[in-house]
Amino acid sequence: MHSKNSESYLKSAKRTFAVETLALQQTIDSLDELDFAKACDILLSCKGRVIVSGMGKSGHIARKTASTLTSTGTPAIFLHPSEAAHGDIGLVSSDDVMIILSKSGESDELTSLLNSIVPIIAITSSSTSRLANAAKKSNGVVLYPIIKEEACPHDLAPTSSTTAQLVIGDALAIALLEARNFTSEDFAKLHPGGALGRKLTMHVRDLMVSGDNIPRIKKDSSLNSIMQEISGKRFGAACVIGESGELLGIVTDGDLRRFFQSHEQLDTRKVTAAELMAASPKTTTADILAFDALHLMEDTNPKVMQLPVVDGAGIVIGMIHLHDIVKAGIN
Repeated sequence: MHSKNSESYLKSAKRTFAVETLALQQTIDSLDELDFAKACDILLSCKGRVIVSGMGKSGHIARKTASTLTSTGTPAIFLHPSEAAHGDIGLVSSDDVMIILSKSGESDELTSLLNSIVPIIAITSSSTSRLANAAKKSNGVVLYPIIKEEACPHDLAPTSSTTAQLVIGDALAIALLEARNFTSEDFAKLHPGGALGRKLTMHVRDLMVSGDNIPRIKKDSSLNSIMQEISGKRFGAACVIGESGELLGIVTDGDLRRFFQSHEQLDTRKVTAAELMAASPKTTTADILAFDALHLMEDTNPKVMQLPVVDGAGIVIGMIHLHDIVKAGIN
């Protein structure tokens, strides 16, 4: 349904995007190289956990930052400032590091965190705030996102400032990820469930058919045998193999249609797989990720729907279909 206010809504949205985009550019311009490097070094050398804290909207960003750090190889937890004031500050050990987010750096709820026994990395827009001073005293560092304007037309609701905090948190996490040489395999160990886990952990061998379920024919197989194998195994194709099981080519149902459209007068009783097959087809191996096999199928021109799976000697050991990969939730 068309809204009479749609134009004004879009105008407001574009202004918000513009203001927050400018805030990110200001954050990049104001980020001190040495301070950011020091923050990364402090986090990289942390022997305990990274304690991330913030109040209000900054607290929500702090939670997300802790989650991102943890999922990329830097153990972190969120500590609510109010809970810290009521005993939870006791979970901070001398091996830990704290990241505290606050635009003003003056929130009263942060008081219990400022006499820290560990280095504080402060993310605040005020270089003279209590938070900034506490970070300096703790042998930590202050990262200053200089935000000139919130997206809120009254310059009140935290919008641009929290976007800047979010991006600084992400930047720290990714810099540490790269410094640790954190691989996709490491990432997969921390994300075993859901679509992401399947994408990073499921291999071709987990989805391919093998043994008698592989649609296979010999190069001298008749048209009738070819069609029975393609129809019976429901793959829309059959591998053409040699005497030792090596892959010679592939025949798809599309190959059949195209062949007969161009050979209408041919005696089909004499047609063999050797005449129909496409030699040197795209193949995969059992140990690559199913996600990579999917992209191999999609990037082939024209796109293919199935891949023979071969071993190091070129022997056919399986076959995988695009639909089975998608059905497994990998895309």
